[in-house]
Amino acid sequence: MADTGKKMLEIRWHGRGGQGAVTASKVLAESAMSLGKFIQAFPEYGSERQGAPVKSFTRISDTKIRQYNQVTEPDVVIVLDATLLDAVDVTEGLSEDGTLIINTQAKPADVRKMMKLKGRKLFTVDATGISLRNLGKAIPNTPMIGALIGATKMLDPNGVAEDFRVKFRTKFKTEILEGNVQSILDAYQEVVAE
Repeated sequence: MADTGKKMLEIRWHGRGGQGAVTASKVLAESAMSLGKFIQAFPEYGSERQGAPVKSFTRISDTKIRQYNQVTEPDVVIVLDATLLDAVDVTEGLSEDGTLIINTQAKPADVRKMMKLKGRKLFTVDATGISLRNLGKAIPNTPMIGALIGATKMLDPNGVAEDFRVKFRTKFKTEILEGNVQSILDAYQEVVAE
């Protein structure tokens, strides 16, 4: 896990209905659990329709988690859809030394300027482009898992990829399964820091 000065990492995911923020939160948590961590993953739905803003939360800890509330002071915020930057305060509760990871083709410095963002570690990745390349569809959730791992070094990317393979081998056809695995590994490599 990344050294955040505490034993629990709290993550808030922002996406739109249909982009897989809730699924990504759960997949990440289950991978962490497979690697011996304690976990929580849960969504917060607003209007339950395709394209509506969605939040999901993940907690990963070395010790038992005794909190059962929303993540209000995340260590990491992940944004699956950059159009949310104009619609939602994605930095709410994110400390000055927190990490923000955004799915966009823009460079981190350009995003910082556009958001007038002070402090925080900022990363960008073209998760949509990665998913189009590997899956033929714009589904940025698995690439954002890889980007998170690349930005924080919190888990081993190969361990997460193998865990994904094992968990989803009966759910997906081989080409879809391997496209998701490749998306995780590609985003791990392609996430860009400021």
